[in-house]
Amino acid sequence: MRKIVINGGKPLTGEVTISGAKNSVVALIPAAILSDGVVILDGVPAISDVDSLIAIMESMGATVKRYEDSLEIDPRGVQNHPMPYGKINSLRASYYFYGSLLGRFGEATLGLPGGCDLGPRPIDLHLKAFAAMGAEVSYEGDAMRLATEKGQALHGTHIYFDTVTVGATINTMLAAVKADGRTVIENVAREPEIIDVATLLNNMGARVRGAGTDVITIEGVKKLSGTRHQVIPDRIEAGSYIALAAAAGSGIKVNNVLYEHLEAFIAKLEEIGVRMTVEEDAIFVEKQADLRPVTIKTAPYPGFATDLQQPLTPLLLKTKGRGVIKDTIYEKRVNHVPELARMGANLSVISGQVVYDGPNHLTGANVKATDLRAGAALIIAGLMAEGRTEISNIDFILRGYSDIIEKLRALGADISLVEA
Repeated sequence: MRKIVINGGKPLTGEVTISGAKNSVVALIPAAILSDGVVILDGVPAISDVDSLIAIMESMGATVKRYEDSLEIDPRGVQNHPMPYGKINSLRASYYFYGSLLGRFGEATLGLPGGCDLGPRPIDLHLKAFAAMGAEVSYEGDAMRLATEKGQALHGTHIYFDTVTVGATINTMLAAVKADGRTVIENVAREPEIIDVATLLNNMGARVRGAGTDVITIEGVKKLSGTRHQVIPDRIEAGSYIALAAAAGSGIKVNNVLYEHLEAFIAKLEEIGVRMTVEEDAIFVEKQADLRPVTIKTAPYPGFATDLQQPLTPLLLKTKGRGVIKDTIYEKRVNHVPELARMGANLSVISGQVVYDGPNHLTGANVKATDLRAGAALIIAGLMAEGRTEISNIDFILRGYSDIIEKLRALGADISLVEA
């Protein structure tokens, strides 16, 4: 079992460069299955979710080559074999293979997706969309099979999502780009990662319009060609490092940041009193003082991202007074609270909301990452704290933060990954 060990309280300064977006690349890799040629992705983060997706692609028959932060994917050898177990069950984003395999072969048999335990995350809206396009659902042991009649192509249709959902929006796009006719999807999510996936598909020859709005229209095509695509910067990683810089830094510049992807987050930092300078593709965060408590309520994009409320929590513990965090997306995104309390934080969960009082003086402790973003919160808290912090269950963290140990060491952190 591996652990992350931090000796906190060290001055952190310098620059850090944000990697490509995890939530884009986990969809972009399965999307390559739809191509009739080689797809090259640049800016791919070094995270375990990517390693798992590469393993899945290779087991299907794709040829994948990795060059530093680029992936060269040749999907022409992909075979539609049932995949009920293994890597499929290890990550949430494996459900994107449903859309891409349906789009290419008219059928897919895969195990149910895994990932962080954040409360109910059903895939019923994915299945509703696939069914509307002509796919039937059946179960074979622990696997789910989706198939059109006699492997025919899906057909275009009109789909309305009852709730805004990123996963179902992307999955429906993947399934629809080779469907017969036009597909119109209403009440879709608007996240930048959806635009990124649509950009890749259009560069391959798809006809996707409206990504970034609440209505997406797709005209099906017969063939998609290979292309080269630059993955957008990871806005959640960027927000995490900005929060870290404000909580524990003495002047840190965060590079490869798209401000327009973080407007709600930056606005909340300004409300807290964080001093920073926004540049064209970077944000410089000064050493902070006199921070104010705030109320945070997460919401679908362009609102405050659910993935950023946990990494921001350690900074909120430095504010003077009481504040509240309400996550309207994932009810169980509060598991970092008891772990931070082990470090001396004055916060609790009341009626599903996180209530915090500050300022707090944190001390090192043995804590456990319960999910990806909770792990980021514990790392930031460990860097702030006096003494030694040991974080276990770190596979969650390595799923989503590229080269995190090396990046933090470059800022002056005393942090290491050790075998327990």
